[in-house]
Amino acid sequence: MSRFNVALCQRSQRRIYNPNLKAVILKNFGGPEVLRFEDLPQPKPAAGEALIKIHSVSVNRTLDCIVRAGKYPVKIRLPHVLGADPAGEVVEVGAAVATLNVGDRVAVISAAPCKTCEACLRGDESLCVDGKRIGIDRWGGYAEYIAVPARCVVRIPDDTSFAEGTVITRHFPMAFNLLVDKADVKPGERVLVMGATGALGSSCVQVAKMLGVKVIAGAGTDERVELAKSYGADLGINYRMHDLANEVMRLTDNQGVDVVCENISDPTLWPAAFASLALNGRLVTAGAHGGGTVNLDVKRLYMRRLRIIGAAGTNPADVEKALDAARERKNPRHHRSDHAPVRSSASAQDCRTESDRRKNHP
Repeated sequence: MSRFNVALCQRSQRRIYNPNLKAVILKNFGGPEVLRFEDLPQPKPAAGEALIKIHSVSVNRTLDCIVRAGKYPVKIRLPHVLGADPAGEVVEVGAAVATLNVGDRVAVISAAPCKTCEACLRGDESLCVDGKRIGIDRWGGYAEYIAVPARCVVRIPDDTSFAEGTVITRHFPMAFNLLVDKADVKPGERVLVMGATGALGSSCVQVAKMLGVKVIAGAGTDERVELAKSYGADLGINYRMHDLANEVMRLTDNQGVDVVCENISDPTLWPAAFASLALNGRLVTAGAHGGGTVNLDVKRLYMRRLRIIGAAGTNPADVEKALDAARERKNPRHHRSDHAPVRSSASAQDCRTESDRRKNHP
């Protein structure tokens, strides 16, 4: 499991009829110390919902740590329960739920699209801006149980752990969205993946190899470059030690790459990643933890017929592609799996934040 998605494994054996549950509550924004492990009333699934006993949920840099710090661009109503991607076992279903059964092993897709906007009606739910997100707009999975819309719940393969289910349904669908839906990657093309050992980056490396492309991994240390190669990358560049654009041109006979898969938005790295594109290349991006504001060479943009494509969210088809790959054991490969009980989420976020401070960028 990725170092950027530390599974918080809930091992409580409380019975379903217990009127209370334990959850990690956010009542004030701040550092990890503001999180409190407290009792809450147990949720009851409404019509169209399922109640899930949570076995794993990730610590997400943006959707947990930045939200907790009060720096997320969307207003969060307090008190709040974090946790965007829980996985666990269905213990109760509400009325009109025919797709799930008690005992199903499942993962929760965080986005609950509105199903009424133009984007949803044409099947492109990743473009829905009116939906509600679990862990953002409604309470999330830092708890023993969660009630969620049944349409946000997917079954995971029997030989997939709950922690793997959390990772597979969080990052691999986005990787398919970036590379297939947005960049339209074709077999034989060259793809540069930035932050190639991060949660999303490592998923993009693996998905790109499934698509039959040549992958160049960009990472911040030699160790991480080698790690990305173990995920399937063909070549690698330490962009903290070498000139990224020059190295890409050297490795591609001065042609550049057809696609840059970017998820950092570091102003010191983004220009070189952009300059690595071949004629008519595409840069797809979903992430801004490196700063978010970058310089753009507009002359290069139009003279080389380049495209920059932003993406957020996923479509059900992307989730199915990720689950199909899991069934075929094509994913995930992650170099570390850290587990802690949910009551320790504050210390887990503290470790995650400190890790970011030390490494600066993936």
